[in-house]
Amino acid sequence: MLSIEATKSSPRVEYIEEDNVLSITGESYPENSFEFFAPVFTWLREQLPQLDQLTFQVHIRYMNSSSTKCMLDILDLLSDRAQEGAEVRVRWYYDAGNERALDLAEEFKEDLEIPFDIVPLETGELYR
Repeated sequence: MLSIEATKSSPRVEYIEEDNVLSITGESYPENSFEFFAPVFTWLREQLPQLDQLTFQVHIRYMNSSSTKCMLDILDLLSDRAQEGAEVRVRWYYDAGNERALDLAEEFKEDLEIPFDIVPLETGELYR
């Protein structure tokens, strides 16, 4: 079970077991990103090898550079698991008017060989 509530500067993180979805939503600029994401990495290292399927859903409106590094590390772990035979995909949601968020998603996608959908949302809309 993985569930971390959002704060003003950190995203909500949740694993939805019945759907095999790891979801991260909100803003990510905690004082110490590596400390914030530590439980996520622990969960991934313990649970990911046992999963045959996982969808990673992300809707981050803003992330600082250290959060970006953590996101890269998460995506690398997911990519490694996919190379081992698991069905892993990324659904990256961004606010349609936020060009920087789109650029960031495209940069992440460029480095991966797993299915990576970039989905625009109207301002204020939440992903489904």
